[in-house]
Amino acid sequence: MSTDLIKILLVEDNPSDEELIKRQIGKTGFNTDVKVACDLDSIKHIIDENTMDIVISDYNLPECTGLDVLELIKQISPFTKFIFVTGTLQDEELAAETILNGASGYMLKNNINQLHTKLVPHFEAIKKHTEVMNPVRERINKSKKLVSEIEDFLENFSKENLAHREGIEKIKKEIERMKQQNDLKKPS
Repeated sequence: MSTDLIKILLVEDNPSDEELIKRQIGKTGFNTDVKVACDLDSIKHIIDENTMDIVISDYNLPECTGLDVLELIKQISPFTKFIFVTGTLQDEELAAETILNGASGYMLKNNINQLHTKLVPHFEAIKKHTEVMNPVRERINKSKKLVSEIEDFLENFSKENLAHREGIEKIKKEIERMKQQNDLKKPS
């Protein structure tokens, strides 16, 4: 269908479900690159290293919930589409909560064989907006890295400044001690 690459982060802890979802992604006909994670640290690492177009996430994970993943993605990559593919969202209130919290959609795993048809419109929207969004994403990522570098510099500067102040205080105390010793040695 398309030669442009759609970058996908699949958040899934079950290897069988991972393979089923990857197979469904392949059926869309789009050229995709799928990275897999199952905890917040690895998700953050992947997002920090890559600009992802879409996140497909399970809801129940060993160390967190899908809502935790959604919150993290909204913080570090706010323009990334997010879809839940889960066996958990049988409660309509929970399904509504996921959408209200910013998910682009959800699908139950018992309908996994239809996932590719649900993904096609999302992938088409990604392709349509890629030309506009990629430069914006790159600028945002560069700005975030610059802010992070500035924060690191300021933190190190503060530590160095504190070390300098402590050193100055030690020198002052030593000078005062030496003055007192000289005062004691002076004949009266």
